[in-house]
Amino acid sequence: MNAPVAHPPATAEGVTPVMGQYLAAKAAQPDAVVFFRMGDFYELFFRDAEIASAALGIALTKRGKHQGEDIPMAGVPVHALDGYLARLIRLGHRVAICEQIETPAEAKKRGSKAIVARDIVRVVTPGTLTEDSLLDARGANRLAAVAVRKGRAAVAVVELSAGVVDCLACDLNDLASALAAFRPSEVLVPDRLYSDAAVRPALDGSGGLVQALASAVAEPIAARSRVERLYGVSSLDGFGAFEEAEVSALGLIAAYLETTQAGKLPALAPPRRSTETGRLAIDPATRGSLEIDRTQRGEREGSLLHALDRTVTSGGARALAERISRPLSSPAAINARLDAVEWLLERRDLRRDLRDALRSSADVARAVSRLALGRGGPRDLAAIRAGLATAGTVGGLFVSAGHPVGDPLNPPPAQLAASLAGLTPTAGVERLLAELIDGLVDEPPHLARDGGLVRPGWRPELDEALRLRDDSRRVVAELEARAVAESGVAFKIRHNAVLGYFLETTAKNAEGLLRAGPESPFIHRQTLANQVRFTTVELSELDAKISQAGFRALAIEGEVFETWRAAVQQLAGPLQAVAEALADLDATAALSEWAEEVGAVRPVVDDGRCFEVRAGRHPVVEAAVKAAGDPFTPNDCGLDGDGAGHARLSIVTGPNMAGKSTFLRQNALLVVLAQAGAFVPAAAMRLGAVDRLFSRVGAGDDLARGRSTFMMEMVETAAILSQATDRSFIVLDEIGRGTATYDGLAIAWAVAEYLHNAARARTLFATHYHELAQLEERLGHVSNLSMKAKEWNGDLVFLHEAGPGAADRSYGVQVARLAGVPGPVVARAKAVLDRLETEKTAHSRLDDLPLFAVHEPVPEVLAGPSPVDLALADINPDDLSPREALEALYRLKAIRT
Repeated sequence: MNAPVAHPPATAEGVTPVMGQYLAAKAAQPDAVVFFRMGDFYELFFRDAEIASAALGIALTKRGKHQGEDIPMAGVPVHALDGYLARLIRLGHRVAICEQIETPAEAKKRGSKAIVARDIVRVVTPGTLTEDSLLDARGANRLAAVAVRKGRAAVAVVELSAGVVDCLACDLNDLASALAAFRPSEVLVPDRLYSDAAVRPALDGSGGLVQALASAVAEPIAARSRVERLYGVSSLDGFGAFEEAEVSALGLIAAYLETTQAGKLPALAPPRRSTETGRLAIDPATRGSLEIDRTQRGEREGSLLHALDRTVTSGGARALAERISRPLSSPAAINARLDAVEWLLERRDLRRDLRDALRSSADVARAVSRLALGRGGPRDLAAIRAGLATAGTVGGLFVSAGHPVGDPLNPPPAQLAASLAGLTPTAGVERLLAELIDGLVDEPPHLARDGGLVRPGWRPELDEALRLRDDSRRVVAELEARAVAESGVAFKIRHNAVLGYFLETTAKNAEGLLRAGPESPFIHRQTLANQVRFTTVELSELDAKISQAGFRALAIEGEVFETWRAAVQQLAGPLQAVAEALADLDATAALSEWAEEVGAVRPVVDDGRCFEVRAGRHPVVEAAVKAAGDPFTPNDCGLDGDGAGHARLSIVTGPNMAGKSTFLRQNALLVVLAQAGAFVPAAAMRLGAVDRLFSRVGAGDDLARGRSTFMMEMVETAAILSQATDRSFIVLDEIGRGTATYDGLAIAWAVAEYLHNAARARTLFATHYHELAQLEERLGHVSNLSMKAKEWNGDLVFLHEAGPGAADRSYGVQVARLAGVPGPVVARAKAVLDRLETEKTAHSRLDDLPLFAVHEPVPEVLAGPSPVDLALADINPDDLSPREALEALYRLKAIRT
């Protein structure tokens, strides 16, 4: 971010008027990179030029002097603005756009020395992007705000490009999971909370750029006033009963939009209030571990969302991402979604027709938002036209008399019915659609100022102006022929910059016209040596019309466009409702399509505490292995928080590479899918709705904050233990592996006991500490599972099957050999392992183990019997007296030590 730079006032001595304008713009946005419009370029000066030059790779030059120093300058073409904006925004900069708000001709009317007026029309930040060229069409771009009042936290989120606003109040402990669920691009926070130890982890885990605003902006009274002004209402009571923290968070959003949008009001839907109990809580670490909507590398491909996305519209893709990122927790709401997916799944022909119709739609929500903010163009109008036409087509599919959906005994379920109701246009929307069909050309230009957006015949005066502009030569030729016929003189119509259009003939031919007097329709303009020039009233009017025809045509089209833009702004609510309905239908149809493709089934979701999966499959891994032509091995899993039908906690053991982590993640992802309202890849599934999902699979350090891998593991484990409830679902992998063996085993043992006895949460606990298998006998609701592997002809074969019982060994040495560890190292490891397993005793200590002894050549370790073996060979226990046996034992002990 730019540091504020001290500039003299615009009126300071030696400052040019244009530089004064720039300094005033910079003073208004000191923390932004100012793009200053000068003709066909945006110019940058001083520190902004240096930042842009380094970030964008553009030339840094100099222009003029300021306080005796050269002024650094850089510039970018106006037509290339979007590309440069995208790069600066990705680097975390804010960009202020200072535009020319009048033409040079308009400026001259104020005086010959007047300069073109300029003003900041917009501040571009990561969370306020609206241009298609800067956005991911299939992903939401959200601006979030966080506030804390009276111990309660709130998150307000706006997707400015689509006009959607969400608001959620929660306990402070749930702030991280609530914020991470929205995946914001930018997060606003009062400066007093910026470094708050209770809030900072949530901000860091959000993934968005964090911006601190003055705390006064978040004060409830001022915040409420700003939000009411944003929505143009006298009270927020009509939107719901907001908590103080929610009002503060919404106030931060409103204040930021006032600043960045330069007073232009976006078209925003009323805030959608969520309850903290209405969604499945998933903390940032769990989201990263399970790769729900992004992989751990930050990519969409390879995530759960990518694996099941079958949407055909960008709005539908965003709606699907919303469902997967923020699963529900209410069985009733979950089953309502499942009803809709099942209904379309059973009607393949209707689903095919629906998806075909949706393909012709467009991104109505983003088009409406751009037009409302004054950034849209004719193509956004075309997108709205296409979306409304699609809505009519889709509605017709569901009311077709001859279609199976016409069966009154099996109408569309409630969620589908609500979406279909949202497609019904209001009278105003119907009028707008009719005008766009009749008046907007099929393929409009990108910008209204380019012209050519109005269909011929829609505005007669426009047609006349265009005819004069485009057919002026033919019109002039017709007038010339009439003039010759009326006068009998061989006229030629000419044009120059001084006289405009005029009739020209020879001096001899002009003699009769010059004697005709004032009654003649031919008015003398100029006499030259050999030619005489005339004009007529009609020709003068035509001259004015032709010279102004192009400007008039553009003005008329601009007026038409502005009329339509204003209509869209006024109808923003109903248009956004249509867009939301189309998106929901696409998301539901996509889930049905995916379910049919992969053979997914409907889960049974209820209020119980059971988790039972038969032949479950990992949706992402299965897609990958099938693409490679390999089969995926399904697995069963059963847990019961009550400990009735299944164990509450399962200890999962087995060798590395056998599939423990895949098994753990698979079952966690099945919970996500089921509670998102999707079918699941399994033969059957029963799920008692989960309130919180935790996954501690994989490890990573946080060097920037001085945290080792083990420290990060303990921090995340502590969060799980403090937040887990008896309705939570937990998957843990290798707890305690980052420290000494006994310490790690002790921690893992204690964690497992706590989850079983205190939290009573359904838990899958993978470990290499085989000692934990004893918990099955010590605790009432623990079971052992193991991932199977077989040795075959010296090779280790992973079966990827989970079965009852604990693993007898970890096969670590065999896995090391598979990984390509050099043969001597593998042989040495095997020898040490054989010795350890042979000599294991109850009193063995870790510091007795020869793991770190000086490396001995393998042949010496393996060659011949040891001295103890030789001594034992000479002893016959049956011939020894008690005293002789004791003496032999002492001799053996002396040899051993």
